[in-house]
Amino acid sequence: MGKPKRHVHAADQESLTPPDQLTDSQSIARVVKAEGNSNYICELPNKKTILVELESRFRNTIWIKRGGYVLVDLGSMEERSKTGSKVVGEIINIVRDEKVWRKEAYWPKQFVRQTYDESEDDEESTVGKLPPSDSEDEEYGP
Repeated sequence: MGKPKRHVHAADQESLTPPDQLTDSQSIARVVKAEGNSNYICELPNKKTILVELESRFRNTIWIKRGGYVLVDLGSMEERSKTGSKVVGEIINIVRDEKVWRKEAYWPKQFVRQTYDESEDDEESTVGKLPPSDSEDEEYGP
């Protein structure tokens, strides 16, 4: 049986609003790859990649896309490293409304918004055009 709707809506609402401030063990991270079983490889602002686990209240409720941002808690990293676990932290919130989260003072400067600038492309676009034929001067006919 699935989770009650109230749990789904509660998790949904929690992920919309960013916290006022982060603790020392919390950090914003970019999701690089989903490893399965609610484990994700994330990249911290210092370019270090870590394996983190999704908190149980978000499992099968909210989906995380590759390239998205999450709030991770690395507080238990020392304890987990002593036990030999590869998982070093836990995803405690998902950044869904990125525009609101980016306005916060704790948003890392390393995660700048990627914009596409058309002026960088000097080549002419070939989208929607046919490939050049080998014999453009030849007539079609016997």
